[in-house]
Amino acid sequence: MRRLAAAHSPPTGEATRGRRRPGLPGRRGRRARSRWCAVLLVLAAVPTATCGVRDAGRTDDAPGLTGARGAAGPRYPVRVLAFAANTGSDTLSAYDARLARPLGASPVGNGPTGVGAAPNGDTAYVADSRSDTVSFVDTETRRVRAAVRVGDRPFAAVPSRNGARVLTADSGANTVTAVSVARRRVIAKVPVGRMPHSIVTVPGGRAYVTDNGSDTVTVISPGLRAVGVIRVGDFPSGISATPRGDRVFVSNTGSGTVSVISTASNRVVDVLPAGEAPVGNAVSPDGRSLYAADSTANELVITDVGRGRVRAKVPVGVNPQGVAITPDGRRVWVTNEASDTVTVVNPAVLRDRATLPAGHQPEGIAVTPR
Repeated sequence: MRRLAAAHSPPTGEATRGRRRPGLPGRRGRRARSRWCAVLLVLAAVPTATCGVRDAGRTDDAPGLTGARGAAGPRYPVRVLAFAANTGSDTLSAYDARLARPLGASPVGNGPTGVGAAPNGDTAYVADSRSDTVSFVDTETRRVRAAVRVGDRPFAAVPSRNGARVLTADSGANTVTAVSVARRRVIAKVPVGRMPHSIVTVPGGRAYVTDNGSDTVTVISPGLRAVGVIRVGDFPSGISATPRGDRVFVSNTGSGTVSVISTASNRVVDVLPAGEAPVGNAVSPDGRSLYAADSTANELVITDVGRGRVRAKVPVGVNPQGVAITPDGRRVWVTNEASDTVTVVNPAVLRDRATLPAGHQPEGIAVTPR
C-alpha cells in the first residue's frame, strides 16, 4: 500500500498519491510513503463528535442480516474463498482458498483498493477509490449487489465483527464512513487523522484506523466516536488484530517495524522488526506469528511475536501489498502489485506454495471466515 497523499488522482493501488514511499516503484507517480493492505480489518484527529451522524449510537444494527436468510438462518458459502482487489483493472479476483485455484474476476467500481469479508462469508466489501463507493459483492455469484457512496477516495472497507456495519477509510476526506449493511446507507462519518489508510475491528465494536499522514492510529468507539489517538511509527499502513482482539498490529512502512497495541490500554506495548518497508500484515489465529509484506525486499516477513524477532523471510512477487490468512492458519495470501499475481505461502514449511494470476495491480486481499 502506498503512502496516501492529500491531493492526487486516486491510485491504481491501495493508496493515494503524494510523497513517494521509500523503495516502491514510481512508475505511476502517485506513491507516497506508505499504505495498505488488508484485509483486512481501523481507525486520530480527535474531534469526538461525528459528522452527519444518523443512528450513531446503535451497536445492534441488524447484525444478522449480512446474508440471505432462510428457515435455517444465514446462508454460508460452501468453501473458503479469497478475494483480491485489482486497482488497475477495476475487478475483483476470486480464488478457492483451500485448493489455491483461481475462480475468475468480476467487475466492481473504479479503482478498487481494499476488500473485506463479511463474518458469515456471504459478502465481500470493496473500497472503490475512484468511484467513492463501497461495493457489496455476493461471494457466491461474485456480482455486485449494491454500491453505496461513501467519502472521498475510500482506501479500505472492513465489516464490524458482528457484521452489522461496514467501515471505509476515506483517504481524501480524513474520515471513516460507517454504512449499515441491512439498510445499505451511510449512518455516520467520523473525523480521524490525515490520510486514513486501513481499518481493523475488534470484538465489542471498537475499530482502529491507521492515519498514514499523521503517524497515528485513531480509536473509534462502538457508538462511532473518535475516542483516542495512539502515536505509532513512520507512515502506518496495514493493520490487523488477533481473533480475540486483545492485540492490534500496525505496519510502519517508513520505520520497517510493526507497532503492537494493547486494546485494553490503547497503548503501544511492543515494536517488532518487519523487514524494510512493511505494508499489509496478518496475524496467525493463535497470535504467535505475524506475517508482513515487505514491499521493498519483495518478501513475506514472518516474525515470532513472543520473541520479537524475525523467524523467516519468504520470497514473493514484486511490490507485495496485501496480506490475508486462512481461518485455519495454514495458508497466507499475498498480493504482488507490480507482478499482477497473488502468492500463496505455506507457513509450516516457510515456502511459496503457489503463484496465481490476478488482475492488474492487485492491492488489498481478504479471505472469508468460513
